[in-house]
Amino acid sequence: MLVGMSIEVLSLNDYKNISDINEDGKSFFENALKKAQFISELTGEIVLADDSGLEVDYLGGEPGIYSSRYSGNDATDSSNIQKLLKRLEGVTIEKRGASFKCVLVLYRPDGKYWSFEGSLQGIINEEPVGNGGFGYDPVFFLPELKLTVAQIPEEFKNRISHRATAINKFKEACKGNIF
Repeated sequence: MLVGMSIEVLSLNDYKNISDINEDGKSFFENALKKAQFISELTGEIVLADDSGLEVDYLGGEPGIYSSRYSGNDATDSSNIQKLLKRLEGVTIEKRGASFKCVLVLYRPDGKYWSFEGSLQGIINEEPVGNGGFGYDPVFFLPELKLTVAQIPEEFKNRISHRATAINKFKEACKGNIF
């Protein structure tokens, strides 16, 4: 998603001995900021970090920041989906509105930072459909396409997703030279 930008992109795999970061924030923004700040202070580099997940209206925003571990610390995509569908059992499709959310934080070593948000609106399907994607993609139904996210091609997903929206806002800000 960062192709075409005149920046060198490194991942945590390019650094040795980076410890896990405890994502104990109360929001996607807090977790993204914590990750970006920690890595920036450790490496002295400008860091772009994200936090993202699924928010279901009927469940008051659950699973939210706990999306990847919704069914416990040893959660899998399948166990998370099973828990979600169990929680929505008997709930009509009209009440199954949901959104994928993403918050990116760009953090500079001088402590200055910017955040960029993206979302994708949909409905939680009653059962998983499709083999693509990951996470909740098989149950995240896009009414305008009449498909789940797991049924759409990856290149199309990378243009419409919550992460793509946040990345595009980041790219737009970079044109103003925020570095």
